[in-house]
Amino acid sequence: MRHRNGNDLRWSDVTDKSVWLNRRQLIAGAAAVGVAGPAVASITAAPSPLSTQEKPNTFEEITSYNNFYEFGTGKEDPAEYASALTVDPWSVQIDGLVDKPGSYPLDDILKGVSLEERIYRFRCVEAWAMVIPWIGFPLSALLDRVGVQSGAKYVAFETLLRPEEMRGQRSAILDWPYREGLRLDEAMNPLTILATGLYGEEMPKQNGAPIRLVVPWKYGFKSIKSIVKISLVARQPETTWNIMGPDEYGFYANVNPEVDHPRWSQASERRIGAGLFSSRQQTVLFNGYGDQVAGLYKGMNLAKFY
Repeated sequence: MRHRNGNDLRWSDVTDKSVWLNRRQLIAGAAAVGVAGPAVASITAAPSPLSTQEKPNTFEEITSYNNFYEFGTGKEDPAEYASALTVDPWSVQIDGLVDKPGSYPLDDILKGVSLEERIYRFRCVEAWAMVIPWIGFPLSALLDRVGVQSGAKYVAFETLLRPEEMRGQRSAILDWPYREGLRLDEAMNPLTILATGLYGEEMPKQNGAPIRLVVPWKYGFKSIKSIVKISLVARQPETTWNIMGPDEYGFYANVNPEVDHPRWSQASERRIGAGLFSSRQQTVLFNGYGDQVAGLYKGMNLAKFY
């Protein structure tokens, strides 16, 4: 089932049928009860109280206007070229300061998790914005499962490195593989999720299939896609944009409208899909999630990082 129009209803309001999860969970559920795929419609992604009530962007807007430099620097490049990516089978290496390090197949990661529909605001450092109905689960659930050791202070992530399928990696525009990081308390915040789908479907390749990070109060470039490695570490990890542009992209990347990017203002943003001549809207501190996350940065000077 695919919702591909711009009406003003949330996905969960469109139909009372069960929301289909990614194909791996459907297959696993069918095997467990000895039936074919359509009989497992009871596996659902529950609506979350953490969702915004704002109107989501359309499926086409979300999947056709995107930054995923592994496939090129143009906004349309991911949709055009990501079909070359192989996402099955898929495993994530989890290592560092954890009790249960190892290579975890995606099927194993998804066992026992409760997938939710999280409708989040999404804002790019380039000052464009969307509202996206992700399907995912809290990152904290995975970290709790592998056992975070007391010395861990940060979580480091890496994207797949496969230039034969990811054409953008054949250029030196970034230092591959793409790397990102969070402070541990940021990673454990209930808003931080690992997403495996959107609009009730498995994650499109151009949006970071099969599993990506979503941190709704940070600029969108922090949301690493196609994750293959998660490391718990004691020191702040190097991240791709800090390496490539330390004067433009800070580690925290918090949405602070009073701190401009060196090349453009962050005081306002452009909502994708609002029309060519629509007015820009005011940027809100922490992308509007201040009530949930401002305490993470108590005592820090928010004017010193993005």
